[in-house]
Amino acid sequence: MEDTSIIAFKTHLSNLLRARFPFLYISTWEEERALSVIRSVATQESLIKTTRKVFTWSLTNGMAEEGHKGSEESKHPVKCLEFIEAYDQPAIFILKDFHFCFGCGGRVADPQAIRKVRDLVPALKMSASPKNVILLSPTLILPLELQKEITIVDFELPSLLEIKGLLKELIDANKSSGRITIDLNPEEEDRLAKAALGLTLNEAENAFARAMVEDGRLDKRDVEVILEEKRQIIKKSEILEFIKTDLRIEDVGGLENLKRWLLKRNKSWLDSASQYNLPAPKGVLITGVPGCGKSLIAKAVSAMWQLPLLRLDIGKIFSGIIGSSEENVRKAIQTAEAISPCILWIDEIEKGFVGMTSGGDSGTSSRIFGTFLTWMQEKTKSVFVIATANNIHSLPPELMRKGRFDEIFFVDLPTKKERRDIFRLHISKRLTNPKVIGEFQLSKSTLDSLVDATEGFVGAELEQIVISALFEAFSEDRSIRLEDLEKAIRTTVPLSVTQAEQIHSIREWANVRAVAATPREDRVEYKQEPPAAPGSPEAEDGDIRYARGGRAVDF
Repeated sequence: MEDTSIIAFKTHLSNLLRARFPFLYISTWEEERALSVIRSVATQESLIKTTRKVFTWSLTNGMAEEGHKGSEESKHPVKCLEFIEAYDQPAIFILKDFHFCFGCGGRVADPQAIRKVRDLVPALKMSASPKNVILLSPTLILPLELQKEITIVDFELPSLLEIKGLLKELIDANKSSGRITIDLNPEEEDRLAKAALGLTLNEAENAFARAMVEDGRLDKRDVEVILEEKRQIIKKSEILEFIKTDLRIEDVGGLENLKRWLLKRNKSWLDSASQYNLPAPKGVLITGVPGCGKSLIAKAVSAMWQLPLLRLDIGKIFSGIIGSSEENVRKAIQTAEAISPCILWIDEIEKGFVGMTSGGDSGTSSRIFGTFLTWMQEKTKSVFVIATANNIHSLPPELMRKGRFDEIFFVDLPTKKERRDIFRLHISKRLTNPKVIGEFQLSKSTLDSLVDATEGFVGAELEQIVISALFEAFSEDRSIRLEDLEKAIRTTVPLSVTQAEQIHSIREWANVRAVAATPREDRVEYKQEPPAAPGSPEAEDGDIRYARGGRAVDF
C-alpha cells in the first residue's frame, strides 16, 4: 500500500508536468528516492497522460538515459541545456546538482548557464512534444534572474508508513536468520519508527542496523540509538543545540499542577492518540520568577516523553547579513520539523523580540516574530514548543493568544511544601558518602527548620544553600551539620528581597493571564509576602498580605 504523502506528491508533480511548467526544483538529500518517484510518474499514463523518457544529467556522467553514459561534451552545463532544447520527443530531464552553476559555497555563478536557462523557458512551453526540466539538489540556490522562472516542489522526508515498512523489512530479514533477537510489541515498534522520523531512508536503515548489531537485539531501549542519529543532524546546525539529559520529572521539586498537565499529554504523538481524534499538543509558555525551575521542566519533559530536546539560541538567529536572520529562523523550524516528534525549547524568548517596537533593527525582529507566530499557529508536525520567559512584560500580546500555546503557566516562589521537596531532593542527591553524612539526619524536624527559615527563597537559591554547606564541611574535612545549612541561609539575600517590585509586578500580570504551576492545595500554605529588605518602609510596616500569582486551575 502506497503512502498518502507519496500519492499526493505524485499527483502534484504530474499536474505540474502536464501543465508544461518548464523548470521544477526539488531540494532533497534523497536523490535516489526522488529519482524513483519521478520515474514512476513519467511511466504512469493514468497520472501523466503522455508517458515520457527520463534523462539524467550530472557533471560526471553528462546527459544520458537511465543505465547509459552521456557524451563528454554533454557534461558542460550549457551543452546540456542545448541538448534539451534540440530533443524533440516527450521527456523529463533531471539535472543533478545544477545549483553549482547558480553560485554557492563561494563559487561564482555561471552567467552563460543562467542566461541559457531563461532562453529555454519559452522553448519548453511552446515545444510540440511535452518536455520538462527538474533540478535535483540537496540545497536550494536560486539566482535573482531565475526566481520567476523556476517552480519549487517540496519533497517530504519518509513518512511514518515508509519508516514502518523499512523497519518491518529489517525485522523480517533478521528474525529468520536467528542472529538477532526482536523484542518489540506493536506500541514499542511504533515508538521506534516515530523516533526515526526526520531521517532519510538510508539514515533510518543505518540506525536500525546499528541498534541490532550493538547488542544482538532490537527492543524499546534502542530508541536512544535512533536519537543519536538525529543528533548528527543537529550537530550540523549552528542555530539549534541537542540537549542530552537524564533529568527525571521526579527531580523537579514542586510544580505539581504543571507536571500533571504534562503527564496527561505523554504519548499524545503515538497512534493510540488518534483513536480519540486528538491533535498533537502545540506547547506551553512558562513564565515567572527566575530560578524557580522553568528550565528544569524543559529538560525533565524530554526524559519523561522520551523525545529529543532541541534548544533554540535566539542570539544565533540574528546575523549581520540582511535577510540571513529570517533564513536562520526558517532553517531552525525546518530542522525541528525534520526530526519530529521532538521538543523545541526556546529559553528567555522575550530577548529575541526586544527590538520589535523600536524599529531599530529595520524590522528584522518583527519579521522573525511573524514567521514564528505563523508557524506556531499552523504547524502540523509534532514539535512541542516549551518557551520560558522571565520578563513577561516584554512579551508581545500576539504570542499569548490562544492557539499559539496550549497553556501559559506561571511559576511563583516555592511554597512551604515545595521548598521541603526541593531540599529533600538536593540533600538526598548530594549526600551519598557516609563520611560526608556522618551523624546528619534528614528528619522531619530538620526539614521543617530549613523550610521555615527560607520563606521567599527560589529553588536555585535552595540548591546553592546545600552546596555552600557542603563547601563549609569540605574546607574543614568533616561531615556536614545542620549549622552549615543555617549559616548558608543567613548569608544569602534572596531574589525576593532584591527584586521585590518586579516579583509583585509579574504576580499581578499572572493573576489574569496565566495558570499557576503550583496546585491549589499547596498554595494555601503560603500566606505572606517574603520578608522585605531591612530598613525599607515595607519592613517597618510588617509583612504584607497578598494573593499568589497565577489562576488557581488544577489539572
